[in-house]
Amino acid sequence: MIGGWIAYGLVYLGFAFASAGWQIWLLFGLYGIYYAATEGVAKAFVADLVPDAQRGAAYGWFNAAIGITALPASLLAGLLWQGLGQWAGFGPSAPFLFGAALALVAGILLWRVIK
Repeated sequence: MIGGWIAYGLVYLGFAFASAGWQIWLLFGLYGIYYAATEGVAKAFVADLVPDAQRGAAYGWFNAAIGITALPASLLAGLLWQGLGQWAGFGPSAPFLFGAALALVAGILLWRVIK
């Protein structure tokens, strides 16, 4: 899980600095590998954290949290990219840099907690 979040952060750093089409295609492939490697691990981690009798509810809360945070995350990405009103935003690299920073910090924090 920690390695996945760090890989996610590195792939997003790549998206932030990519300047050619082939780099984007390569990064999308790496993103797919990251996603395939971590999706099942995240669900297994949820199963490890809760008692068997509460596993269904835990999966529901886990997926609800992902769904609820997707909208504000997308709005924030749009604001960072394009801005709002007179503010022009920071450009297309900004949401990727922000996402990379959050993923790397999350990976480091999880590593320190599990240590």
